[in-house]
Amino acid sequence: MNKLVELLKNTKPFDLLPESILKGVADALTEVRYSKDTLAYRQEVTEMKGVDIIYEGEYETFFFDASENKRSVEIHHTPYCFGGISVLLNRTKALKSVIAKKGTVVYALPRKDFIGLCNAYDEFFQYYTTDFGKRMLDDEFAHFVKKPASFEESYIAAEQLYSRKIEGIIYKDIVSCHADTPIFEAAQHMAKNKVSCLFIKDSRDQIIGYATDITLRDNVIAQRKNPEDPISSVMDNPIVSISNDAYLYEAVLMMFRTKTKYLLVEKDGKYVGFLSRNRLLSEQGQSPLVFIQSVKLAVTVDELREKWNYVPEIINQLLGRGVHSEIVNQVITTIADSIAIKVIEKVIGEMGEPPAKFVFMVTGSEGRKEQTLKTDQDNAIIYEDKANEHREMVRAYFLEFAKRVSDYLNDIGFVYCKGGYMASNPDWTHSLSHWKRNYKKWIEESVPENAIKFSTFFDCRYLYGDRTIIHQLKEFLEEELQKPIERFFAYIAKNALQYEPPLTFFNNIRTQTIGKSEVFDIKNAMTPIVDLVRVYALRKRVYEENTGERLKKLMELGVFSQEQYHELYQSYYYLMGLRLKNQANQIMIEKTSPDNYIQIDKLTKIEKATLKEIFKTIYNFQVGIKMRFTNNILG
Repeated sequence: MNKLVELLKNTKPFDLLPESILKGVADALTEVRYSKDTLAYRQEVTEMKGVDIIYEGEYETFFFDASENKRSVEIHHTPYCFGGISVLLNRTKALKSVIAKKGTVVYALPRKDFIGLCNAYDEFFQYYTTDFGKRMLDDEFAHFVKKPASFEESYIAAEQLYSRKIEGIIYKDIVSCHADTPIFEAAQHMAKNKVSCLFIKDSRDQIIGYATDITLRDNVIAQRKNPEDPISSVMDNPIVSISNDAYLYEAVLMMFRTKTKYLLVEKDGKYVGFLSRNRLLSEQGQSPLVFIQSVKLAVTVDELREKWNYVPEIINQLLGRGVHSEIVNQVITTIADSIAIKVIEKVIGEMGEPPAKFVFMVTGSEGRKEQTLKTDQDNAIIYEDKANEHREMVRAYFLEFAKRVSDYLNDIGFVYCKGGYMASNPDWTHSLSHWKRNYKKWIEESVPENAIKFSTFFDCRYLYGDRTIIHQLKEFLEEELQKPIERFFAYIAKNALQYEPPLTFFNNIRTQTIGKSEVFDIKNAMTPIVDLVRVYALRKRVYEENTGERLKKLMELGVFSQEQYHELYQSYYYLMGLRLKNQANQIMIEKTSPDNYIQIDKLTKIEKATLKEIFKTIYNFQVGIKMRFTNNILG
């Protein structure tokens, strides 16, 4: 065992891994000996079962050309790892041919364990992407490398689909006119430039809206508008923009959330072009993001239930391709949001327009955009303050509204919250002034129960309605959090310390027995990261909704070093990926309801070793929270 650990320590990129992980890797290795010169791998033919680490002897790697001549020959001795690029890029087919010389001894690491390391350790994964990029600069190497047949067949290509930036695609030039341009002239301008979207500028040349073919149909012809009227009188808005440095998937999700079909691209503070929803979806090909569009076209509750039931299949595809679990979370959340909005619109259609402005907000994991496949309802309603004579009527409407929404969501598959944190609970449907009193009470009356309520509702996010209402609530919260409230922070910190990482005194994973299986609760294992990041976010008044976004902002503010940020970020999303994969398997393979229990005997030794490292990281950060916030209150 010791000789294998030493071998790994000297082999790139295994030298980037912690020693405790290397012990798990060493345990997973199997020895292969070659008693004569052997063609061990044939390019584009041999299926790679994993990667090989040379211990003794020699690998000769090369490409066979059309005449079976050897090209791009390389000789490799210990320490060298062969096969990483083949597994990650080349659909697990050997990228190069290999002759193992007589007397060669290699240690093989199974493919599943290798990909697990790539998922858990970003530097390890990036080593191969960087190495491949350097090799592609060699003309002969590039000549023989075939492009992956499809995104579905390639780990890295699929990852690139979700890491491709907007600046890497061609977006359309902005065609515009001024706000006082007559409608008929604007239409002529669109025809002349052969565009279906015309942007409208004010007197300062700032874009304030847009007009499309549909705008002309619905707002002009259908309304019998005078074509001499200014285009600004019929234009659509608001304007939604995104940085050219953003990712394609972010643009798609933003379009679905904002319901816009056109997205302005911003670079260095200026608009440099725009994207249409159809263009972005075509860029995604057969991506699951296209599925979100089909959700928006569903009409009945039965159709929405069918859509939600298909989500585990999508999640399984994404995880199987190696897509990062943070992105998978966002896909789940966007699908869930789309379904909830369809339900809300359905209920408004049944009950008639609301008697007051309101906002339907989601909280908890939904509020953080971190939904999994085991999800319940976490939501609330805030409505504008009304005069006394209307107060009861307004409240009665929203309580009935919340009940219908909750019942429909439960029917679709978003089960009722056992703790009652739903808008259908009269405690969580109130006026804005009442909600402000709630937050003030939770902060000033620092008791454990209030700390839990505050934490739940701090993770609130707008879903539907009037955004200004939730903005007013957050402005109020900003003022309250600037007051001297050390006792409040101490109780919030105590709440963050109630779950400990499941490690025993002897550094083993602590399990519990359910049925005949030894399991651990991965949700409880992840909760300390969510909670401790929230504590720092509260202290620094960081209002990003997502744990990953909060971590990044806290690093920018100097709360966490770059190393600490990466440790927590990678730990959190490794656990999330394991959690989502387990739930998808439970639904699709085991045909059982998803839960948060991971069977310890189904984990590889490398996965167990990685988990132990993560749990130690979490424990160290919890110690930091205790020292920073609790002082003598908790001992």
